[in-house]
Amino acid sequence: MTKTVLVLVETVDDYLHLLRNHGFNLILAQTPALRREAIARHGSEIDAVLTRGPLGLHADEMAALPHLKIICVIGAGYEQVDLAAAAARGITVTNGAGANASTVADHAMALLCAVVRDIPHADASTRRGEWNRVISPSLAGKRLGILGLGAIGQAIAKRGALGFDMQVSYHSRQPRSGVPYTYCDSVLALAQASDFLVVATPGSASTRHLIDATVLEALGEKGFLVNIARASVVCTADLVDALQRKRIAGAALDVFDEEPAVPEALKALPNVVLTPHVAGQSPEAAGDTVRLVLQNLQAFFAGEPVLTPVTA
Repeated sequence: MTKTVLVLVETVDDYLHLLRNHGFNLILAQTPALRREAIARHGSEIDAVLTRGPLGLHADEMAALPHLKIICVIGAGYEQVDLAAAAARGITVTNGAGANASTVADHAMALLCAVVRDIPHADASTRRGEWNRVISPSLAGKRLGILGLGAIGQAIAKRGALGFDMQVSYHSRQPRSGVPYTYCDSVLALAQASDFLVVATPGSASTRHLIDATVLEALGEKGFLVNIARASVVCTADLVDALQRKRIAGAALDVFDEEPAVPEALKALPNVVLTPHVAGQSPEAAGDTVRLVLQNLQAFFAGEPVLTPVTA
């Protein structure tokens, strides 16, 4: 029997044919209005939902989908999926852990290079006909701290250690065995041990505002922050204050609290590099992400264990 998938994501259209080619019927609902309409009109037909962390799937929506059996989230984060409601219904939830790790890690290092070497301002001034040869810090040999050593964190660590000869430290809920990096037992200790601090942990209630004024103070006036994870991990007000007061040297951000809105205070700062939540986007990542969704769907409907389960 053909299974119907409600597709809420808007970034993998070029690869959705992989699902269609394997017999899945797709209902595209990639705007809030289309989402409401699709759930109201086709709720009884939907067996699976494809979403991403910020889009999520809420308890009332699950209640309107009586035959929903599985929710597939692209990317590692699943913060807006109501896991308790899914568990109560026996709905399986999967994520895209690892599928876009290389692309996100590439973007994290690009942001780090851009903000530390002040590349956006150098580019803009050169285009204006100026020749401002500002001296900027080097990345080589510096101390790289990574908050969250999942697939993305490990990919960033590898690039920092092998590509830039950095000393890598990390903090996560518990130490990871088999990695050659130094474990710090708190976020504060990690900041104290870092010149560059990269946020690579998923957004959740347990990670909300892990980066606050105290941590930024510990990072110090020569330190840089990069966030390619979720905005909720960083207290934006504290970050803006630290940047304005030059308590840290700079920040590079790919994620924001109320996307697509970006705080004017951040846009006004000269020591910030901003990108529109694109760290995980590349043709390679999109293809790998949909292939992982396909594998999870095929396994689930064949009665086999899914590859990347999420538990409440």
